[in-house]
Parts: sequence; C-alpha cells; structure tokens
Amino acid sequence: MSVEGRLGARLVPCCVWLCLGLLCVLSTLPCSWSQDPLNVGGPVDIGDSVDADQGAFQPQSALSDMEFSSIASYRGPGNNDSRGNKDLPILLWWSAGLFPHFPGDTERIDCHTSSCLVTRNRKVQLYRRTSSIIFYGTDFRAYEAPLPRPSHQTWALFHEESPMNNYVLSHSPGIRLFNYTATFRRGSDYPLTLQWLPSLGYLLQPVAVSLEQKNHWRREGLAPIMYMQSHCDVPSDRDRYVQKLMKYMEVDSYGKCLNSKPLPQYLEDTSTATGEDVGFMSFTARYKFHLALENGLCQDYMTEKLWRPLHQGCVPVYRGSSSVADWMPNDLSVILIDDFPSPQDLAKFLKALDENDEEYAKYLQFKNPSHVTNVGLMEALESREWGVNDMSKPNYLNGFECYVCDQENTRLAAERAYRKAPDKSPPPQPKMANNSHMGCPLPSPGFGDRQDLHINDSWVQMWPQDYWQSLDQAEGLESLIRHNESDPALLWHHIQELAMRRARGQKEDKERKPSICLETCTP
Repeated sequence: MSVEGRLGARLVPCCVWLCLGLLCVLSTLPCSWSQDPLNVGGPVDIGDSVDADQGAFQPQSALSDMEFSSIASYRGPGNNDSRGNKDLPILLWWSAGLFPHFPGDTERIDCHTSSCLVTRNRKVQLYRRTSSIIFYGTDFRAYEAPLPRPSHQTWALFHEESPMNNYVLSHSPGIRLFNYTATFRRGSDYPLTLQWLPSLGYLLQPVAVSLEQKNHWRREGLAPIMYMQSHCDVPSDRDRYVQKLMKYMEVDSYGKCLNSKPLPQYLEDTSTATGEDVGFMSFTARYKFHLALENGLCQDYMTEKLWRPLHQGCVPVYRGSSSVADWMPNDLSVILIDDFPSPQDLAKFLKALDENDEEYAKYLQFKNPSHVTNVGLMEALESREWGVNDMSKPNYLNGFECYVCDQENTRLAAERAYRKAPDKSPPPQPKMANNSHMGCPLPSPGFGDRQDLHINDSWVQMWPQDYWQSLDQAEGLESLIRHNESDPALLWHHIQELAMRRARGQKEDKERKPSICLETCTP
C-alpha cells in the first residue's frame, strides 16, 4: 500500500478506535489505580485473573536479598515520614541505565513530604509494595513492556529527548498508559521545557563577537548564516528546507549534512559542540545568523540549537517548537522560518538585515536586562525546582523521582482512608496522561507538500511510516494490558487482530451507507 493509501486508511478507523479505546481504558485498563489497599506482599501470581488484587502472594525472596540504605539527603520541611524501610512503597526504575543513584542499585529517598524505596532491580516488578514503575521514554518499547500490569501499580514516564526517539508516546493510546509524566511539554506533570537553558544569566551574557567584528568576518568571506548538522534524514526534514534556502543566499554549511565548507582542522570532530568547547563557540560566534532547526517538531521542544546562539549573541533562524515565541526573552530575539511564505522570502529578509546594522542590533537588545520583557520566561526559570548545573537544586531525575514518591504516598494514604471509612473519605481519583503531556504531530516535509513528494523519497519512506507504525504498537500494547497478557511477544498478534477489526469495520461501514442513503436521501 502506498503511503498516501496507508494514511487514508488509518484516519477514520484510528479516530473510532481512540474514542472507543479511551472508554475501555477508563473502565478496565489498570493504569487507573484500584481502590484496594496496597498491602505489603510478594509477587502477584501472573496466572490469576485481570484483578491482581485477588492474586496469591509469595514470600519476598527478592526483597530479602536487597539492602536498602538511606543516604544523607535533603528532607523536605513537610516530610515527617518516620516509617522504616519495610513499610515504604517501592519505585522501580525500569530503565536501569538512568537510575539516579550511585553506588548500588537500591536506595531510600526522603522527599518533600514523604519517603520511598527506589531500585533498579527488576525482581520486584510484581511485588505488592512496588507501587510505581518509572520508564525512560527513549528506551520504552511496546514489545518489551513489563507485563502483566497489576491494577495496583502506576507507570511514570521521563522523556526529555526528541519526539523522533519514540513516536509511541505521541499517540493517545501510548501516552495514556502513564499516570505521571516529565516531558518537554509544559502540560506534563513535571515539565522539563527549559532543560537546555541553565539560567536567565546564560542568555544575558555579553555578545561573544561584536557586530563590528562580525562585519569584518563577512568581508573576509564568511556567509551571513551558518548551518552545522551531521544528523541527516530526520523527521523535521530540515535539510530539504536548507537546500532550498541555499539557492537564494549564501550559507556556510558544516558537518555531514549539505556540506558546503570544510571546518577548520581543530574542529573536525563536531562532537566538541556538545560540551560548548571554547574553540567551537568562538568559531560559530562569528556568524550573524545560525540556522537552528530541530530534528523533530513538537510544541515546547527546544534544544541548545535555539539557546546557544542567543547565549553567544547570534540570531537564531528557527524552526522547531510551534510555541517558541512563548519562551523568548522579548518579541524581537529570534527569526521564525514559518513566518515566511518561502525560503526565497526568508533569504530576502536575511539579506536586508545583514546590510542594516541598526535593524540587526535590535535582535540583540535582550542582552540588556531592561529589554527582557517576557515575565513568563523569568517566572518559569525562577519557580522550577530542579536546576541545570546548579548544585543548590536537585537534578530533574531526582526531582521527578521525588515527585512520583510524594504522589504515590498521597494516593496510598487516600486508599487507606477510603478503605477505613468509605462514607467519610472519597476514593483517590484516577490519573491518566493525555496528549497535552506529549502529543507530537505527524512529521511533515521540510519544504512543500507531502503529496508532491515522490513515493520513493527516503523521508516519505521513513518517517510517516514510523509515526503510524508507532500508533499500531501503542494500540497493541494497550490491548495486551486490557487482556492481562503476560508475554509482550504477543504484541504483534494483538496488532494483527486490531488491524483485522478495523478492516471489518470499514467494510461494514461501506455496506451500511447505501441502505442508509436509500432511507434518508431524496432523488
């Protein structure tokens, strides 16, 4: 089937499935916690029915082999948790490589209002005390998900990386598997939107190369604008746009993608860009403009491609987050590619700005604190509880871990109160993530319309397919959980079953339409 055919075939059935699926999930999927108490116990018997609360429990053999220790850490002013380790809920980091503690694989954490045990030892996956599993989004795979999913257990998602790393999370059936989220979207429970911006002071640093010096480098042969990428063929299809722009203006393109100019020998290893190497930063600061195009397009997804030029005193020519203007220091600090009808129009504007020092300088006025007018940006930086290179605040991994710990203890306390006095205490309300926590759109071409691209175009073959196949996997995993499956390898069988069901639904719709029309349509 062609890409266009596949997309068309997906649209109506997907909408129907998303609506019906959400109703099913709200009523049966154990990502909404049960009202039964979370008792201390061994692993849930995976041979039992979908109601894991009725399962048999075994001795805590896995826990008995583990030593949970408590490290000297900040204890929140509201934390009066005096329980011993054996009475605390357990949080399991499923992505062991991200376990934010060293050394060892287990730890007691004392957070703002409560305490938990945390571990990366998967032996405790099905234990009654394991109340939540924390996943790293890039590593989350539907065919490797921990199954079965007990109804007493919540799932938490940490995903600060590009949407291209896992499009499963951009679909409703994928994101609603999670109860707590920390993503780049401001709508997530623990937003990481400004993860690449250390502080307001980072933006206010004086320009690294003066405008007079930039003009000197222009006369020496530098183009007005620089592009540096070695990660080609990405969902945002940025190279297609840059290639078109290069027809209308001079662009110095370094790296493997659209290379038009060699780097100085001392910068040939472009990995120096990651750590803001002094030599690299001095070189790139010479340019008036930086082409700053993210590898994936999604609201609030902004990386160093945007913040670094602002830090250096260069003007970003940006495509990425559709909400980027909400986070800029003022209304005139970035040039948005999507504000221009075509690459030719953008080139015309950049050339004019390159030749007008007074107008160009307006884009750097934010370097003066009195010209930073975005109150929302300043408040967001001031209020975030995690820090970037700031030892006075926790890093966002530990911060999110404590967020989950406090949320789980609140939930469990509400469950106990409800069990004890159901007439006086309401049950805890189910919590489920939605598309505002991630929800990235279908990738679109960097230039032009999708229908105008050749069917064999490499971008067409890769990214729209990946996006829709990720929806298949999200729906398949949701089906696995709803059926209380314990073998994730059955994912492909469930995907096939869902596809057949959609096909039957389409056929039935086509067969019904003529008869309906006979009754309601007039000649």
